[in-house]
Amino acid sequence: MIKGSIVAIATPMHEDGSLDLAALSSLLHWHVENGTDGIVAVGTTGESATLSVEEHCTVVSHVVQEINGRIPVIAGTGANSTTEAIELTVAAKMAGADACLLVTPYYNKPSQRGLVAHYTKIAERVDIPQILYNVPSRTACDMLPATIKILSDVTNIVGVKEATGDIDRGKEVMQLCSEDFAVYSGDDATSLELMLAGAVGSISVTANVVPDQLQEMCRLAMAGEGDAAGKINEKIASLHELLFLEANPVPVKWALKEMGMVGPGIRLPLVELDTICHEELQQALFASGAIQV
Repeated sequence: MIKGSIVAIATPMHEDGSLDLAALSSLLHWHVENGTDGIVAVGTTGESATLSVEEHCTVVSHVVQEINGRIPVIAGTGANSTTEAIELTVAAKMAGADACLLVTPYYNKPSQRGLVAHYTKIAERVDIPQILYNVPSRTACDMLPATIKILSDVTNIVGVKEATGDIDRGKEVMQLCSEDFAVYSGDDATSLELMLAGAVGSISVTANVVPDQLQEMCRLAMAGEGDAAGKINEKIASLHELLFLEANPVPVKWALKEMGMVGPGIRLPLVELDTICHEELQQALFASGAIQV
């Protein structure tokens, strides 16, 4: 079971929007050095929606090669087409990913029966650990706890990233599913509370900019040391909020640029963070220690 602070890593790009694999390599080594427990490559934060299939596979393969077994790599391979999700998941397995993260099909709004059929088909076709990903605020598709329970009985479906921010929802999933089914927080603002309730980690946007603090907060929370974990969380709480001033990954890519970690590139239709948001996010970066005064 993959546990702890798992960064949903941004995909660095040049100003023209092309992939910057050199910057990605630097980011990956920085995360390993700062204690990050796992990497999600080409998730929402990695701009999966605007990468071609070839680019998607290139990034996953690059991450696997650069990490070289030091920490687990989870490849984002979800799609709103079951056939495409299978194709991406096959490619991730061939590249050597440790697991895959599959967002619910977006836009076409399948029923709960459709979700069961979709995920079961992928799990049957590709023998790799698979983590469900429920983020209805972005997909217009809510995977209900009862559906997660059904899918948790599929051998290689091993966990779920719950990004609703609803603690009671997360607790219900944990109650319904067996102890060896991993529940991860996908909502930075509520991740501490969910881990104190039994989640085994956080798949985090905030970890992009303060990986050491996120890792320590997760470690303490999973050990039941709520007070100590809470002190760290208080220091970075403004980041949990301000990294969503605009659609993810717009703010986090701007933050990483300010930190000197990546260039300014981002894919249309997303554009660089509005200047009216710069000062507030910059102050949060200073307050958290992500940028030194």
